Amino acid sequence: MEQSHEEGFSAGSVILAFLLGGLVGVGVSLLLAPKSGRETREKLQGFTEDAKEAAEDYIDQVKMKVTSSVGRGKDFFQEKKSIITTAVDAGKEAYERERERLTKGQ
Repeated sequence: MEQSHEEGFSAGSVILAFLLGGLVGVGVSLLLAPKSGRETREKLQGFTEDAKEAAEDYIDQVKMKVTSSVGRGKDFFQEKKSIITTAVDAGKEAYERERERLTKGQ
């Protein structure tokens, strides 16, 4: 089975790749910057905090999307279950009526 090269990437994958690329870029630039160790560590700490906040925001967005999708799935299931239950009940009633009609006719 061959996959098409035109398949898209999810927004989450793109955002994650962007964040990881940014982390690598900033890490390399900090390591190559002509600053003292203390200054570099302070910048790195600030960057780490920013990256942590961005990751937490992304995780919160993913959780909200998953929760929303699960909720919609439950609603869809309940709706279809209700329709099927109604159809089965109607079928049982029709069967019973027909059985009674045939039993009385004999």
